[in-house]
Amino acid sequence: MAIFTSIATAIAGALFGGSALAASLIGGALAFGAKLAIGKLSQQKQQKRKYTAVQGEIQFGGDVPVGTLYGVGKTKGQRTFYAKWGSGNKWNAEVFVLANGWCDGLEPYVYIYGEKKALVSRPVIGNEVANYHIEGFVNGSGDPVLTIRFYDGRPGQLVDQKLVDVTAGLGNKWKSTSVNAGICYVVVERIYSDKLFGSKGRPELEFVLRGLREYDPRKDSTVAGGSGTQRLNTPSTWVHTKNPAVHRLNYQLGLRALLSGRTLIGEGKSLGQIDLATYFVAMNVCDTLRANGKKTYECSLFVSGDDDHTEVLKQFDDAMAGYGLNRRGLSGVIPGAPQIPVKDLTAADIPVDRAKDVQFRPSAFERFNHLSGQFTSIESMWNPESLKPVYVNADIAADGRNRQTSIDFLQVTDPDIAQYLLNIRYRQNRMGGKATVPVSRRFGLAVQEGEWITWRGKSWLISEWRADERLRITLVLAETSAAIYDDDGIEPGPIVIPPTPPINPSLLSTVQNFNVAVGMINGAQGYDTPALVFTWTPPDDPTITAVRFVYQLEGNTELFEDQCTSPEDGLFRTTKNVVSGKVYNARATITTVPDRLRTFTPWKTTAQPTGLQTLLTGLQQLQDDALNRFKELQQEMDEFFRPRLVELLDAFSLEGAVGQIERQQIVATIGDALAQITEERRVRVSENEATAQLLRYLQASLGTTNARLITEEMARATADSALASSITSIDAEVDGNLARLITEETARANGDSALATSISGVSADFNGRFAQGLVKFEAVAAPSGVDARFSVMLRAGTNQSFKVSGFYIELYTEGGVQKSRMAIQVDQFLVFSGSSGHLPFAFENGELKLAIANIGTVNAGLLQSLNGKMKIDLNTGTIEIFS
Repeated sequence: MAIFTSIATAIAGALFGGSALAASLIGGALAFGAKLAIGKLSQQKQQKRKYTAVQGEIQFGGDVPVGTLYGVGKTKGQRTFYAKWGSGNKWNAEVFVLANGWCDGLEPYVYIYGEKKALVSRPVIGNEVANYHIEGFVNGSGDPVLTIRFYDGRPGQLVDQKLVDVTAGLGNKWKSTSVNAGICYVVVERIYSDKLFGSKGRPELEFVLRGLREYDPRKDSTVAGGSGTQRLNTPSTWVHTKNPAVHRLNYQLGLRALLSGRTLIGEGKSLGQIDLATYFVAMNVCDTLRANGKKTYECSLFVSGDDDHTEVLKQFDDAMAGYGLNRRGLSGVIPGAPQIPVKDLTAADIPVDRAKDVQFRPSAFERFNHLSGQFTSIESMWNPESLKPVYVNADIAADGRNRQTSIDFLQVTDPDIAQYLLNIRYRQNRMGGKATVPVSRRFGLAVQEGEWITWRGKSWLISEWRADERLRITLVLAETSAAIYDDDGIEPGPIVIPPTPPINPSLLSTVQNFNVAVGMINGAQGYDTPALVFTWTPPDDPTITAVRFVYQLEGNTELFEDQCTSPEDGLFRTTKNVVSGKVYNARATITTVPDRLRTFTPWKTTAQPTGLQTLLTGLQQLQDDALNRFKELQQEMDEFFRPRLVELLDAFSLEGAVGQIERQQIVATIGDALAQITEERRVRVSENEATAQLLRYLQASLGTTNARLITEEMARATADSALASSITSIDAEVDGNLARLITEETARANGDSALATSISGVSADFNGRFAQGLVKFEAVAAPSGVDARFSVMLRAGTNQSFKVSGFYIELYTEGGVQKSRMAIQVDQFLVFSGSSGHLPFAFENGELKLAIANIGTVNAGLLQSLNGKMKIDLNTGTIEIFS
């Protein structure tokens, strides 16, 4: 780059005495840095690219990457030419490139001024493939004023002779050599009509194009397994399709320039580099009819020569719930469909001297239990619409919390197919097991990538086949199942109602569908304040800058005003001059820039009076939260005083485990007197778990008098979790009267979280009366947040009834925000200084009692004297005095 050479020469002259070598090095570094920066910028733009069946903006000029369409899509095209001629330049013509390559044709409708209009066929007048005019765009004599001449981009297409002729005398000419070889384009010609165009401006057309004609090897009898007249090097034999596997193959083969043969779009591979066997299967799967009579998979996609091949191929893979495949150096694809397993992998097929890596359950970070997404809805004028979200309550419960993500299928225009794909991707993720397994040479040479096998009672997809220099074969497996692709339980896609044609914004003198209703706004101090809620249809007009509201109390002449400066919101709330318990009338108008004729909407009346202002409405929710937490703490107390050690001993045995037990015991007895010390050590290991346990048991008893001290310590480790715990129980019992003290300490960690708890409990039972106390400290760290809690619970009573008291203080995470809280459950709560001269602060029987208060601001609704003689209503602004 010359500019960098000049800069480098100047720098070298200043620093290195004009050295030519220094200038060369500096210039190269500057040029490289500029290229790197431009490359990074291009990469960032590329990452923002959304792949869809819609090209939603008009492109101008020649500095636009080549692009094409696989399937059917909506496009505004690339405007490459404009001309005007005749008296007053009444005639206009524009040329729009729609796609590169030989395309199939236009769908019989276009979108203009936000409305769907039919294309009416006309006789061709030149070299175009088809000629149309647009429904409704005719003059008083019935002659069309807006026509379209369509060229499909076939090899050898000729020039648009009419455009050559009408522009011959203009400065901007359409040349006789402008045949647009290999390019699908339209010539849009219009005659100005003040009635049709004057108030609406220049029409902007959106065309619905049937994209590339594509090669399908299944219909080529010169290809093994094919049958038909299609030929790879004869585009005239190709046909249009929406089959994702056919799209993928044609993208890998590439769209080539007619003269040079250079690859314009796609990878430019040859058939010899393609695994046609997998493509044949995938194409047939896509064309298979489901129970609803529709093909299993279809998609459409706009691509350009600048797109990343991996991203484009992924769009085609996602459209058939499949995966790309590299089998022995050949490129192929696995469609989303069940297979019959080709072999059963047994222990005899796995060499014992080679390591394997098995993950039967993916980590929590890889699994989701709530999946949403969008598709491109033709009924919604080719705009994205939401699919029905997929979630399973049992999965949410198993995961411990909601894990939500989204996958869009904007390359799919059929809602049922898109809904089917969303369900499949959910099921594939929940299945999720992975394994890297060494296999014998005999087994490995009998299978290949993309096939299913069975192992340990499950079906597995061979996603990768590896062999080292010693021909030792390793398979990379992904868990799968035929149930993933079952139609059962999958609902049809959403029903989208086409939008009504928009009202011409330039004719709007006020807002549409205006209404008023009553509402409440929750204030910062916990108040619910009455409000008016105004609604309207958001206008599609940037000249409307505000919506103004005029409202009044019914039966009152005083008017109040407010305004919304974001008309596109369609909703506005106001508390300005709004009082409780009243019915309101309201109307609206608009503010425009530049100003124009404006009118008010008709008066609207609220269906009911405004609500009464309430105080501290959030207290009920806080009470419910605290009660739920105390219920949890009581349940923990119930569970804690159950026989703990028996559970641990019962859970110690591991299926298929090997281990060892070492036991030592000292026992002395005389009559009813017993003293014993027992110590037992246990270890157990299995393929997936290891456990060590130490138990100490001290007992002294005489008749109905019994004293025990039991200690249990345990450590356990699995592939994805670790647990260490220590429990001590001290009991003293005489004739059924029992005193017990239990301490438990636990540390647990896994791939999802880390947990540490320390619990101390005391219990005393005497002749049907009991008293219990529990002190617990707990700390949890997980991706959802970091929580800690300290709680104290007391409970006492008889077999028929009991009383509970306690408190807790906690740090918890809500909506990703760290919060803290303390709650106390008592009949009477007191705070006092210890001085007899100061009365206490007390909360009792639902009332807060305080002798003296020094308060800066009081937010209140109703003030009344204790004897009922005076009442001040701050909401309505009234003072009542009673004699």
